[in-house]
Amino acid sequence: MIIMILAVLIVLSIIVSINSGYIRLGPLEVFKTLFGYGNEKQSLILFQFRLPRIVISLLIGAGLAVSGCILQGISRNALADPGILGINAGAGFALMLFVSFFPTNSFGSIFAIPFLALIGAGLTALLIYVLSYKKNEGISPTRLLLTGIAVAAGISAAMIVLTLKLDPDQYQFIATWLAGSIWGSNWKFVLALLPWIVVLIPLAWYKARIMNVLSLGEHTAASLGASIEKERIGLLAVAVGLAGSSVAISGGIGFVGLIAPHLARRLVGPRHQILLPTAALAGSLLVVAADTIGRVILQPSEIPTGIVVAVIGAPYFLYLLAKSRS
Repeated sequence: MIIMILAVLIVLSIIVSINSGYIRLGPLEVFKTLFGYGNEKQSLILFQFRLPRIVISLLIGAGLAVSGCILQGISRNALADPGILGINAGAGFALMLFVSFFPTNSFGSIFAIPFLALIGAGLTALLIYVLSYKKNEGISPTRLLLTGIAVAAGISAAMIVLTLKLDPDQYQFIATWLAGSIWGSNWKFVLALLPWIVVLIPLAWYKARIMNVLSLGEHTAASLGASIEKERIGLLAVAVGLAGSSVAISGGIGFVGLIAPHLARRLVGPRHQILLPTAALAGSLLVVAADTIGRVILQPSEIPTGIVVAVIGAPYFLYLLAKSRS
C-alpha cells in the first residue's frame, strides 16, 4: 500500500512538472503532444527539455536514496549519506579535474563522466574506510561520520583552489554543478546514467538479506556465518557506484540519501527487502518535487534542485544529530 501511494504521488508530481515552467503546457496540450498531435514548439519543450529532465530526476533520486540506505545499513549509522560522508565531494573533484582539460558537451565525454565520478567517489570512500577502520574494533559509526565530514571538507577546499585556475565558462559549469543543478537534461545523459541504476539497484536488492544481517552488528552477523568485510566492501562498492554516477549528472545534491531512507524506514520498517524499493521511490519523489519547485518558485529564474533539497534536508539532519546525541 505504501509503495502504491508513493507511486501515485510520483505520477502526480510528474504531471505537475510537465505542466510547469516558463512556457506553460496545459494538460490537454501535453496529452495531444504525447500522442503526436502537438505542434513543433510543444514537441520540442516536452520531448527535448522536460521529459528527459524528469526521467533524470527519477533516476538520480532512486540512486542517491538506495546509496544512502546501503551506507546506513552497513555502517549502522543513521546519519550516513553520500553527501555527508564526502563521497559526493570525491566525485565532484574528479569531475572538476576532467572539465579542466576536456569539454563536457562532446558525446564521448558524456559517457566518460560517470566513470570518472565513480573513480573519484571510490577513492574517497576507500580513504574514509581506511581512516575509520580500527583493528579488532571494525568501523565505529561516529568515527565514520566524523572522518567523512573531515575528508569532505578537505576535498571542498581543494576544489575551491582549483576553481581559481578555471576559465569563466568552466567556472560557471562547476558553480552550477556545486549548487546541485540538474545540468545534464537531455536523452544522452539519460542513456549514460540508466545502465548504472538498472544494474546496481537490483544488485542492492539482491543483497537485502545480507544487509539485514549486517545491521544486527558485527558479532551477531559473524555468528550467523556472514563474511562481514567481504560483504561490506561489496555493498560499499554498489553504494559508491550509485552515488558517483548520480552525482556526475545531477551535481552536488545532498541529503536525498539521508531523508529518503529515514522516511522509508518510518513507513515500512527496517527489512531491506521492502525498505530499498520504498526508499528509491521516496528519493525519486523528493528530487522530482524539488526540481519542480526550483523551476517554478522564482520564474523565469531557476533555483538549483540541490538548494531546494538542502532547505528540507539541513534542518532534518540537525534534528537527527540532536536525537542521536540524546
